Amino acid sequence: MTSPLGVAIVGCGTISHQYLSNLITFPDVRVVACADLDLARAQEVASRYGVPVATTPEQAMAHPDVELVVNLTIPSAHAAVAMAAVEAGCHVYNEKPFTMDRESGSKLVEAAATAGVRLGSAPDTFLGAGLQTAARLVAEGAIGAPLTALTLLQSPGPESWHHSPEFLFQRGAGPLFDMGPYYLTALVTLFGPTRRVAAMARRAREERIIGSGPRAGTRFPVEVPTHTAALVEFAAGQAATMVFTFDSPLPRWGFIEITGTEATMEVPDPNTFGGEVRLRRAGDDEWTPVPTPGTTAGRGLGVLDMAQAIREDRPHRATGELGLHVLDTMLAIAESAERSEFLEVASSCPMPEPLSEGWDPVKGHG
Repeated sequence: MTSPLGVAIVGCGTISHQYLSNLITFPDVRVVACADLDLARAQEVASRYGVPVATTPEQAMAHPDVELVVNLTIPSAHAAVAMAAVEAGCHVYNEKPFTMDRESGSKLVEAAATAGVRLGSAPDTFLGAGLQTAARLVAEGAIGAPLTALTLLQSPGPESWHHSPEFLFQRGAGPLFDMGPYYLTALVTLFGPTRRVAAMARRAREERIIGSGPRAGTRFPVEVPTHTAALVEFAAGQAATMVFTFDSPLPRWGFIEITGTEATMEVPDPNTFGGEVRLRRAGDDEWTPVPTPGTTAGRGLGVLDMAQAIREDRPHRATGELGLHVLDTMLAIAESAERSEFLEVASSCPMPEPLSEGWDPVKGHG
């Protein structure tokens, strides 16, 4: 890299702190502006992280030093904000979900291609040491030919601890759309794109009760399924059994197990950047831990890789195509549950190239 890439944070809510605490430590990016519809919030966040400009989203996109917009707005605004940034000539990295529907996602991809700018999408946890190690082991044949995956996301639901959980039970959320991107992105980076799905879903209760905070005891309606069980077939032939539920008294999450012809591999929680990878080969009585070299820096790695790729004129890894394909797969799962039939997944995406083991976000390339 010859110079840091100028970045604007658009949307200064809770998740912005996780991004900014990392991005300001990466020498290959320079956070130029924090923007929000609530200017006071943008000013508070900019002051906290030493960002020189606090402004509106429109002004941030027009700033001469801003090349990449990190879109951390609410999910329903992702498509519109990203399209505005593309029309302003900026590259865009969207927080998950990429968009809320296929049509807006496809239009965004087409618009970016026409404008000659790039799109990126969270989650970027697959760039952390844990999932990078797992991907390398699969590619090296450590488990033989990969055959199946089992993933579990079980919890009683976030209303027990979240002070304002209503949005997690509305359109575009629920356990599938809230947590599914982490698990599906991990599997797509291990196996490649999905091909078809089948699913069943249900809603255990029509109302939930907020369990903590100043609104404890408040009832609110549930609009989406709170339990989804899916079968996912991948284009390369592997199959995954996936469970996403907010209806389980037993909390159990971060579970991904990959089985191949020669061994089974435990993969770390896909909502983290580190974690332990373990192998159990045919005939073994115990699991064998595998070293996990690489970074555990946290959210923002996808933005950094994208910035470096722009400067180096190479493909980046957490692409818009990957985000759109994961969204398409989740929508197909939801539609399959409604229609009680297998559904094809129309989209595809390339598998991201692995990171080099020595990649260090804090050292930078420049």
